[in-house]
Amino acid sequence: MESLKERLSHGRVHMTLIDPASQDDEKSVQIAVEAEKAGTDFIMLGGSTEIDSAKMDRAVKAIKSKVSTGIILFPGSSAMISRYADAIYFMSLLNSKDREYIIGHQRKASMLLREMGMETISMAYLVFEPGMTVGRQGKADLIGREDWKKALSYALAAEMMGMDLVYLEAGSGSPTTISPSVVSKLKETLRIPVIAGGGIRSAASASELLRAGADIIVTGTIAEKSSNVLTELRPIVEAVHSFPSTHD
Repeated sequence: MESLKERLSHGRVHMTLIDPASQDDEKSVQIAVEAEKAGTDFIMLGGSTEIDSAKMDRAVKAIKSKVSTGIILFPGSSAMISRYADAIYFMSLLNSKDREYIIGHQRKASMLLREMGMETISMAYLVFEPGMTVGRQGKADLIGREDWKKALSYALAAEMMGMDLVYLEAGSGSPTTISPSVVSKLKETLRIPVIAGGGIRSAASASELLRAGADIIVTGTIAEKSSNVLTELRPIVEAVHSFPSTHD
């Protein structure tokens, strides 16, 4: 699998989020196949609804049997790990009120991941209003949609602790995206890539975030709810790929 860092050196990146808890494996495979045709760069597999490793294994193997796109795990807990994936976000929900989501699940998973030899991508995860399911599940102290100072303080702390990425999350199914002005403020200062996810349903909304400086765009609900994933995703992916890398 081409590394995420390598891919970012060539331009902006699109990822398709598939939650195995939201549909059966057949539907997950169908989404992945159509997303690959649309040109998505990586499949993110996981979500905030907890499932066990056996379910994750089945979903990863089923998808890998039909697509060659790299799969990065996006786990909601330490139980949601599959040795068949290509990489995993080793993520910390920094604005959670529950230490389990900040360091507890990470501690539980660390030795297993080292034994597996899986690529780990350290990531700060920040959940903004409205937060949706992930905000409730992760017991997040939600960041206001326009509160760039609070967001920047978390993001800078993550960068100083050596994290690879900062993920700004509005929540799957959110009626609004992350504020482009917040993305812009963070990009003025941060040296690490910024991911934007939640509420992105069109090329126009993706482009707003890309103009603000987002390095990676994640779409999930639009693919899971669509009857024609290829048609829905292709314009968004093309919009993402039309922007040059922010790290040239």
